[in-house]
Amino acid sequence: MQNQPAVAASSPDRLCLAVIGAGLGSAPHFQSLEDLAGEAEVTWVYGRSAGRLAGVQVPAHARKTTRLEDILEDGWVKAVLVLTPPNTHLDIVQRAARAGKHVLVEKPLEIDLDRATRLVQACETAGVTLAVMLQHRLREAAVGLKVLLDAGELGRLVSASASVRWWRAQSYYDEPGRGTLARDGGGVLITQAIHTLDLLLSLTGLPERVTGLAATSPVHRMEGEDTAAALLHYAGGAMGVVQATTAAYPGYPERIELNGTLGTATLESGELQVMFASGKHLALGARQGSGGGAGRTNASGQWTLRPGRAAGH
Repeated sequence: MQNQPAVAASSPDRLCLAVIGAGLGSAPHFQSLEDLAGEAEVTWVYGRSAGRLAGVQVPAHARKTTRLEDILEDGWVKAVLVLTPPNTHLDIVQRAARAGKHVLVEKPLEIDLDRATRLVQACETAGVTLAVMLQHRLREAAVGLKVLLDAGELGRLVSASASVRWWRAQSYYDEPGRGTLARDGGGVLITQAIHTLDLLLSLTGLPERVTGLAATSPVHRMEGEDTAAALLHYAGGAMGVVQATTAAYPGYPERIELNGTLGTATLESGELQVMFASGKHLALGARQGSGGGAGRTNASGQWTLRPGRAAGH
């Protein structure tokens, strides 16, 4: 494909940015950026091949390119949104940071701790802002629960639990790279349950000790784990349990429960319910679509995957 030179953002009040990656998960991001058109303008969209880019509906005025240099060398571009596979994040972010671009990267940061650490260090060295797409923290119910916890409204934490019982058909893992260590870094924990795990830890803090198990169930043929469980031990004496799987047909909403000395909070798919020992009850938020995924039969009688949100690959 023939690439065209970038042009200046039409408004100096808007952030000029580029999107790196134009796969199936890019559509919801493009929609969100369209919703933020008053604050941000997409100048470039990068794809690894002209064929992949050809059928992609990009935001208005965005130019398509297969040359990452078009983005890195464009002085108008102040930030990049990285939507490529996890094992490509380190190289792309290092190059973007050296070019002085701020970075928002799709989860996970990378496929292992060493590569993720190097990615963070690259941005720190370059003095650019780095953020990762773990947006469940920003939901109304999650923010409200954090406020309650910080104010001590639930008292001292007694126990916690997180449950991610999702479903993915084998056809999902038959796609090249999915559930592999080389591309994804693992299975259910790093790809599907990562949002719920991040939210749990943002609410409870890090445990002192973790005892865990992970395995691939008979439901799937894949390299990474599709089922995991853990027991969390917190410094204050509280305990937590985590269950995560993509082998729970037909898929269920993710759920976090926090039990404190003054009440219990239940957070499920964007809805918060708090029962206080005083008799008070608090409800906050609204039910949101889950990435749990449900199987259904097509005309041939075979199971297919009902797509979830981009946040729950």
